[in-house]
Amino acid sequence: MRLPTLLVLSSGLLAGIANAQEAQPLRLRLNADIRSLDPGVNRDANTDAVQNHLFEGLVAFREDASVGPLLAKSISVSEDGRTYTFVLRDDLHFSNGEPVGSDDVLFAWKRYTDPATGWRCLSEVDGRGAVKVTDVVAKDARTVTFTLAKPSALFLGTLARPDCGGTGIYHRSSLGPDGKWLAPVTTAPFKLGEWRRGQFIDLVRNDRYSALPGARDGLTGNKSTTLQKLRFAIIPDESTAKAALLAGNIDVNFDVQNADLAEYKANKDVTLDSASVMNVNDILIQTKDPLLSDVRIRRALQLALDLPVLVDQVSEGTAKPNNSPIPPASAYHRKLQAQPIARDLATARKLLAEAGYKGQPIRMITNRRYQSMFDQAVIAQAMAREAGITIDLDVLEWGAQQDRYLAGSYQLMSHGFSARLDPSLSFEMFTGSKAEQPRKAWDNPEAQKLLAQSMEVADPAQRQAIIDGLEVMFREDVPMIVLYSEVRTSAARSYVSGYRSWAMGQPRAWGVSIAR
Repeated sequence: MRLPTLLVLSSGLLAGIANAQEAQPLRLRLNADIRSLDPGVNRDANTDAVQNHLFEGLVAFREDASVGPLLAKSISVSEDGRTYTFVLRDDLHFSNGEPVGSDDVLFAWKRYTDPATGWRCLSEVDGRGAVKVTDVVAKDARTVTFTLAKPSALFLGTLARPDCGGTGIYHRSSLGPDGKWLAPVTTAPFKLGEWRRGQFIDLVRNDRYSALPGARDGLTGNKSTTLQKLRFAIIPDESTAKAALLAGNIDVNFDVQNADLAEYKANKDVTLDSASVMNVNDILIQTKDPLLSDVRIRRALQLALDLPVLVDQVSEGTAKPNNSPIPPASAYHRKLQAQPIARDLATARKLLAEAGYKGQPIRMITNRRYQSMFDQAVIAQAMAREAGITIDLDVLEWGAQQDRYLAGSYQLMSHGFSARLDPSLSFEMFTGSKAEQPRKAWDNPEAQKLLAQSMEVADPAQRQAIIDGLEVMFREDVPMIVLYSEVRTSAARSYVSGYRSWAMGQPRAWGVSIAR
């Protein structure tokens, strides 16, 4: 009668094996070390990616780039649109066990808005940008109100921005007695283990983490994890990273090169996952140029491009065309934004003839640092030639191209904008007075007025109508040609479950498990 005992031992052994598997770290590759663990201070994209696992703010971006509650249980806005009231969730604790209260929100906000901190988003909330916060008050132990100088549709999005550190709330012990940053003590699903500079950043599970109900949703939602440890392994060279993944020395490479996709697909031990991100690849047009100031020539150039073919070749079949500054992953990308502009060589030639264009060379700046920018320039050059447009390419170093962009010193430029998660910012990145900001491509006073309205109106339906109005004006003026938004593909070992790419293009380790 020893069988029951053996069964108990077997069950215990199996449980032990399962626990051992979960105790193994998830090893996720970064192409460079992070800069800091102080949220929104001395940061870059990799820094943001790690800090997303360590910090939580009142709100965060959802999967579709809309903003939802995170530490806040509820958010209410006054009728005049100037006062935001946040009620904290009841079950929140920092990783050191201390409860989270409204005084912690005020403590973090005071430090963020102290110029000595160097928070990169101070100018976004002190009136120099679209938002001016005039007062922050703790109404009770769990309620905080923010008062603005005027209504702003950008306020919540600014609080949520990863480059602002998500305006994460942290415990006072994150700072030393001298007020200098020590290490994060926060509410997130992970806490800091060890940062060995140039080698790895180890995070460990925060057992005091309190999850939202439901599913994972961007940087909010349920961020529960069964992982005991997460290692961000720093591997700068892409070929080295690929070899490490194929050999099983890392578990996830979250942004692989398109040129390597075939090799990854051929490996049965690797799974791929792709998502359209919210950057924009484009061709900028200098509308003050004597030749290109004629909108007929700008429209002819756009009609000369066979966008499905161009995008398929540049992205190696991973992306789809998009003519709108609003990327497809945005909640504001609707029927109007999805409407394609088809190639029409006959109409292009007619517009060129009406404009009196006689084949004068137009110079397009590009670079070889970003292969997609070079490739789209070469293909656009060939397609434009079929309509009778002569384009000569100037291949510059990336730094020189940036200087020319900032100065507005170009006719055409093969270009790209990084992700903007708010629809107003998708237009703001290229809209404005050239006299004040030479880098701006679209200098249309009526568009600038409409853009300002879009930054004040928070109601989604009203805001969509304003964004649609901007879209119509943009397509009429053609100050730049939007080509597509990139698709980012992650590669993971087949024993990794639950890893998903998403529109922000940054890794998320919560909801992921390993069984190697």
